[in-house]
Amino acid sequence: MKKNFRKMSKKAKDFSAHVYKILSKEPNKDFNYKQIAAIIEVNDTQSRNEIIKELLVLKKAGKIEETERGKFRIISKAEYYEGTVDMTSRKSGYFVCKELEDDVYIPFINLNHALDGDKVKCYIYNRRSSRKPEAEVLEILERAKTEFVGVIDIQKNFAFVTTTNAKMYTDIFIPKNDIFDAEHGDVVLVSMVDWPKKADSPFGKVIKVLGKPGEHDTEIHAILAEYGLPYDFPIEVEAYANQIDTSITEEEIAKRKDMRKVLTFTIDPKDAKDFDDALSFQVLENGNYEIGVHIADVSHYLQEGTILDDEAYDRATSVYLVDRVVPMLPEVLSNFACSLRPNEEKYTFSAIFKLNNKADVIDSWFGRTVIYSDQRFAYEEAQEIIETKTDIIPAHISLTGKEYHAPKPIVEATLKMDELAKILRRKRMNAGAISFDKVEVKFNLNEHAEPVGVYFKQSKDANHLIEEFMLLANRKVAEFIGKQKKTFVYRIHDEPNEDKLFGLQNVISKFGYNLNLKSKQDISTSLNKLLDDVQGKKEQNMVDTLTIRCMSKAAYSTHNIGHYGLAFDYYSHFTSPIRRYPDVMAHRLLQFYLDGGKSVSEELFEEKCIHSSDRENLAAKAERDSIKYMQVKYMQDHKDQEFLGVVSGVTEWGIYVEIVENKCEGMVRIREIKDDYYTFDDKQYALVGEVSKNLIQLGDEVYVKVKNADLVKKQLDFHFVRENK
Repeated sequence: MKKNFRKMSKKAKDFSAHVYKILSKEPNKDFNYKQIAAIIEVNDTQSRNEIIKELLVLKKAGKIEETERGKFRIISKAEYYEGTVDMTSRKSGYFVCKELEDDVYIPFINLNHALDGDKVKCYIYNRRSSRKPEAEVLEILERAKTEFVGVIDIQKNFAFVTTTNAKMYTDIFIPKNDIFDAEHGDVVLVSMVDWPKKADSPFGKVIKVLGKPGEHDTEIHAILAEYGLPYDFPIEVEAYANQIDTSITEEEIAKRKDMRKVLTFTIDPKDAKDFDDALSFQVLENGNYEIGVHIADVSHYLQEGTILDDEAYDRATSVYLVDRVVPMLPEVLSNFACSLRPNEEKYTFSAIFKLNNKADVIDSWFGRTVIYSDQRFAYEEAQEIIETKTDIIPAHISLTGKEYHAPKPIVEATLKMDELAKILRRKRMNAGAISFDKVEVKFNLNEHAEPVGVYFKQSKDANHLIEEFMLLANRKVAEFIGKQKKTFVYRIHDEPNEDKLFGLQNVISKFGYNLNLKSKQDISTSLNKLLDDVQGKKEQNMVDTLTIRCMSKAAYSTHNIGHYGLAFDYYSHFTSPIRRYPDVMAHRLLQFYLDGGKSVSEELFEEKCIHSSDRENLAAKAERDSIKYMQVKYMQDHKDQEFLGVVSGVTEWGIYVEIVENKCEGMVRIREIKDDYYTFDDKQYALVGEVSKNLIQLGDEVYVKVKNADLVKKQLDFHFVRENK
């Protein structure tokens, strides 16, 4: 009896929301109180009277209308929106819609089976001013994904798959016949087949067994599968690529500008296998310099309408995981035919510039060429030339493993291009470009691809030399077409979000830094100063990360808005067609327009831009996950070691700590800090000790030990040892 009373009183209490929801879900349908009572599943007199009363209240408030005696319909206002769901890890989400200024909270009860990233139709409940609006999902328009990776739990007559994704709030029910050949505890890829209205979990089927949890290949394949990224090529695509004629013919050379006799070389990472750009250098009679940026002519081999092109478009990008590369193109193209290897003739697409001593561009030429690379340099070798101003390449950095003398013309070319690159960089910075030289975490791997050491990669002058000339080519190609007002694939980057900048200001002020937010120029100047000031400090990585999060995401689009981070009015991606499909599109469009073609369909290419941006985001997530996995794997072997770390995040459930020497990040739960009873103070963004009033906040140094290293969840938990005070 008591149980029934509780149930009824809860429903009575929620009648307002229930009635409004029912009417809003079907805005074109009339309802009477009996129909509403049947949907809510109540039939007692008190409840029916509450429903009638609520209908009259809503009518008086102007939210519903009485279409005929006793029948009601919602007054439809523009409160229906289409957008996407952004789930939190706490079973609630936010509705993200371009038409709305702010994201709208979706409580769990209003998700109606929507999952993270789904495109949905929502109703916005504009609550009283004291409460923020809430959204309810009325219809799922498009699932973001239907395939998930997780661990299978096999029972007698069915199974469940639990995913490792914190934003996936439900497990997936697998009927007995759809378990495939999975064994209990396997990591599997499942496809979501159906989600009946009244079912707590969706129904799915196993489509692939990835292996045992914690095994290296299993986890890497799981990362790729999670984001729908392939790890091999279909046989027919490989076969097609292998039969492509990759020979250099006199007939084709005759159609191109012949650059084979001009000094040309490549500078790449020492472990690179695909060389998609080369630089040529010569001094002109008038004392100016001709610098050619030569890019692998992928579009010569990758013909539109072929299965190879379809596959490259689907992938849209190469994926760089810690222990492997998942290429956009098969190896026969990426590492051989298109790769600008030393002492080989290659077809290229080039941007050739004439520059004076002040690095002003006097003239530009774009078109197809043939080159001969005289030398391959690693960044370290080129850096040695720049730093020492000599031709001696020591054995410990030499690609040959032996000391050698670099050819004099190449040494002179490298030093002059370094000089010009520094001027180009300075001009960019003065124009308001943001300088992100974020520390990259790299791993030394043994023969089993297991991490045995961590090191940091930072850009030096040799990296900047290549970067500046690639930026110049990308900018000038975009400018050349943009000024003709023809459809093109731009790389765009919007201005930073103002609210996020204020948030950053709040955090960095604790470390004595400030931002000037008065104007666009002031913002970029003070951001650069901030990034410069934190160089080498304990808080550098955290400030770099937070600053990047303030920035808008760069994307591909036919609608040019310029590139804020680089301070360019026109910018494209032209220089890496081996690993990025938008660069292939840029090559094709540039050649088409050079041949006198009319502007192509903006709509068609915008669709391709959206696809390329989406794939790029997935690849970036997979790359991040592979780094996290390697960090956890590395820390597994250092459980007894005490590490100095920096507090990189503070939440109500604990602190995130980033270890100084290897940048691995993990969590210390609030209950783990034993020297006091701590609570979260959101105003100070800190944990506060109840007795001692001690503050633990962002940037504080603490000592931690590994408590748990979970390879499957790619998650580290730390023991709190002590503060470093």
